[in-house]
Amino acid sequence: MEKHYKCSHCDLSFPWNSDLIRHQRKHTGEKPYHCPTCSKVFSQRIHLVIHIRTHTGEKPYTCSYCGKSFSKSGSLTCHIRTHTKEKPYQCTHCDKAFSQKTILDSHLMTHTGEKPHHCSQCEKTFSQKSALKTHLKNHNIEKPYHCSYCGKAFSENIQLEKHLKRHTRQKAYQCSQCDKCFSTNYKLRCHIRTHSGEKPYQCSHCERAFSLNGSLTIHLRTHTGEMPYQCSHCEKAFSDNSVLKRHLRIHTEEKPYNCSQCKLSFKYVGSLERHMRTHTGERPYQCSHCDKTFSQRSQLDSHMRTHTGEKPYQCSHCDKAFSDGGTFKKHIRIHTGEKPYQCSHCDKAFSGVVKLNTHMRVHTGEKPYQCSQCGRDFSQSSSLKIHMMIHTGKKPYQCSHCDKAFSQKINLDSHLVTHTGEKPYQCHKCLMPFSFKNSLSKHLRKYATGNKSCLNSLCDRDLEMDDARPVTLITDKELEETSTIMINGVLFTINQKTDIAKLMNDEQV
Repeated sequence: MEKHYKCSHCDLSFPWNSDLIRHQRKHTGEKPYHCPTCSKVFSQRIHLVIHIRTHTGEKPYTCSYCGKSFSKSGSLTCHIRTHTKEKPYQCTHCDKAFSQKTILDSHLMTHTGEKPHHCSQCEKTFSQKSALKTHLKNHNIEKPYHCSYCGKAFSENIQLEKHLKRHTRQKAYQCSQCDKCFSTNYKLRCHIRTHSGEKPYQCSHCERAFSLNGSLTIHLRTHTGEMPYQCSHCEKAFSDNSVLKRHLRIHTEEKPYNCSQCKLSFKYVGSLERHMRTHTGERPYQCSHCDKTFSQRSQLDSHMRTHTGEKPYQCSHCDKAFSDGGTFKKHIRIHTGEKPYQCSHCDKAFSGVVKLNTHMRVHTGEKPYQCSQCGRDFSQSSSLKIHMMIHTGKKPYQCSHCDKAFSQKINLDSHLVTHTGEKPYQCHKCLMPFSFKNSLSKHLRKYATGNKSCLNSLCDRDLEMDDARPVTLITDKELEETSTIMINGVLFTINQKTDIAKLMNDEQV
């Protein structure tokens, strides 16, 4: 068929004048068809007809497989492919195929790197139109509604009301089949599907079905590779907006979830829920092999391996294997020396995030652990536990040689040397050994102030207040058979035997 009607704006031609007129509206922006119900306008009559069905609820196109109805014939065509598994749109770069051309077009950009959607407010570009729409919300949006708990601002009051429920933990909607409560009616309706098993949202690429439309939308991006949510601080992108929000707190250090029992705050609501169990004592996870219960699912999983003997985490540097992934990661850093957690206030770095958090309190002065008996505050939970023994009188560390007991292991270790006679601390200047480090410190201070001579003919090294090292044991036979002897790098003559023997047996300064 000949195409006599040529567009004056582009190279396209059409066989009918009516086709040309409809086409030229793309260039002129003319939209002569008005919706009688709302203010929307359209360039083609068919688009208006389809739109009106959103008001009337009319769905004239019915699926012959499942009876589901649609307002558009194209939507029915795409839906039928979920039954037939037809995927007519093949990617030319890889083996993936798709049921819809729009999904193929989105997927192709993961290969080409094309970003055709430009922000009119800044220089950023996006591969997906949906990503651009999300980004545009960051420009010129007034947010007059502020949260009184964390200061977060919102453009609409209804958004603020939903947000406030996170802080107040208000949950007015209760499930009739279990005891769970929810902050919104929508969340309750979604939850009820966990009882009914209803999953009305079917993936067009695989056999998976979902109870929530949002879950299907996120899942579809695993097929298309679409990641519309770009971090404004780094180059990372995400398929789910909620994942982006959690990621942003790494940069902003925002901790919007506050514990009502103590002073701690958390980045994630799940972290707060787990922490609350330290106050309530709740342990919902029960071991099926023994009577032990746990406050976290991960703790139960690790514990179960004590029954099965499973140690799936094998160190590639040594023969050690671990049942817990977290312990394994910490162990690996012993070999690599990696300290990925950097203090933002000083140059110190740490191998574990717990160590960093504890260190940060040195700078902030934060002491979130409070004694319930006297009100004293502590920066570490271990310090509070030790302090509580003052009130309880508990002394769990028992001496195996006598009846004495201690509240701390370090005190027991110090006490044990009174039974064993061990003297692990030695003066590097005169080699006198000591049972306790503080005895060595007193000894060194006396010589540092010039009160005594510290056998300085034996060694010419400088005194250091806290320099302590293990004692080198010397037998009488070694002293008798040699005219000179080396002790920890210091050379002694045989006529010093009496002084050395005295040093090895006398701790008094």
